[in-house]
Amino acid sequence: QVQLVESGGGLVQPGGSLRLSCVASGSIFSINTMGWYRQAPGKERELVAAITSRGSTNYAESVKGRFTISRDNAKNTVYLQMNSLRPEDTAVYLCNADADTIYGSRYYNNAYWGQGTQVTVSS
Repeated sequence: QVQLVESGGGLVQPGGSLRLSCVASGSIFSINTMGWYRQAPGKERELVAAITSRGSTNYAESVKGRFTISRDNAKNTVYLQMNSLRPEDTAVYLCNADADTIYGSRYYNNAYWGQGTQVTVSS
């Protein structure tokens, strides 16, 4: 019902910056919380940052002060500005959205995931 497409990943040197984007599409009534997760080889998936429809945010302690999450509700898009990147930030970054959708006359709530975008921080 909802498709999430991420972009903006790539290879960057330590201390560099990247900006990730995630666009949601489909029969969307509303999107509640959107977030970015990451998963590195050998590690569990972890929440990086999340933002509510009202704009309230929360971050993993490891990224506070370096990453900024934002969203454009009119475009159903969430962004993650990543500054001062470190090698330990290397991971597949996945977009997540808690969305209300419509099928026929019925409303549904589900969590949706993008396919991920690779971020590699290396010198």
